Amino acid sequence: MTRKSVSIENDEMRVTVAVEGGHIAEILEKSTGINPLWTPPWPSIEPSSYSLEKNPEYGASAESKLLAGILGHNLALDIFGGPSEEEFRGGLTVHGEASVVPYEIETEQGALIARAHLPLAMLDFEREIHLERGGIVRIRETVSNLLAIDRPIAWTEHVTLGPPFIEPGVTRLRLPARRSMVYPIELNEHQRYQPGAEFEWPIVPNKDGSKSDLRVYPSHARSAGVTAHLAEDGFFMASNPSIRLVFGYRWRREDFPWISLWEENRSREFPPWNGETVTRGVEFGVSPFAEGRRKMIERGSLFGVPTYQWLAANSTAMVEYSAFAFCGDGTEEPPI
Repeated sequence: MTRKSVSIENDEMRVTVAVEGGHIAEILEKSTGINPLWTPPWPSIEPSSYSLEKNPEYGASAESKLLAGILGHNLALDIFGGPSEEEFRGGLTVHGEASVVPYEIETEQGALIARAHLPLAMLDFEREIHLERGGIVRIRETVSNLLAIDRPIAWTEHVTLGPPFIEPGVTRLRLPARRSMVYPIELNEHQRYQPGAEFEWPIVPNKDGSKSDLRVYPSHARSAGVTAHLAEDGFFMASNPSIRLVFGYRWRREDFPWISLWEENRSREFPPWNGETVTRGVEFGVSPFAEGRRKMIERGSLFGVPTYQWLAANSTAMVEYSAFAFCGDGTEEPPI
């Protein structure tokens, strides 16, 4: 990749992390040569080099700086979704600073440690990555509150899958969920799902009265949607049987009770999307929807489960989770 990055690898996998934004850009499964994570179809630049005046090709919104450098698995921390107008004027971008600030990265004996300071949110963040045999990536994250006040935060692992792993009509997804809801605001005219509808995974009601199966990536020419799912266990497993690759994550459901599915299938025709992007975000975290700080707090809960996390004054919170990749057809059980 052309971005500043650091990699660790063994004979089964290679993991690459961007220095700016800290994105896990690559979890390459070596026997297939495929990275299931999304690489956008537009050129990726360092967030520090972005400016609205010089880079209109990335759009002109609160997410443009993020989109200029987004890769694979990025982190939504402190907020999940867009900033308020006041926050944006203060320098905050979509999903917060964690995906645009520079990281200090070091490697040692097959491990990678990335650290960042978030000056606007007054948080410190650290991610430690270890590779294990069997196609396993172990990840530990810590978030430290530098303020002497308790605070509500969003914390979502924004995992985004892309081609060639995502293949319309082919790629399948397994989630341990039942209670689900479509995002209450319609994204665009290409969205098929009924806004605000509650349903049980995996069958979602459509606006025209028909139904769709969320287990299979849609084969429509254009489509879009966001759905929230209350996890009954902490994992997802995606598979592409045509290339016999299985990829997923496992986490503690107590840490991240929500899975937010984001589908962008050539529906956004404005920059930088330009009607070309095919992605599926499988975003697990403490919030069901990417709706920003105020709406997250105002919602409070969904299906009786909180939609944010409290981080105590001058304290540190830690989570551990894993990614995995192996050759198979998707009927296997998660390996960890």
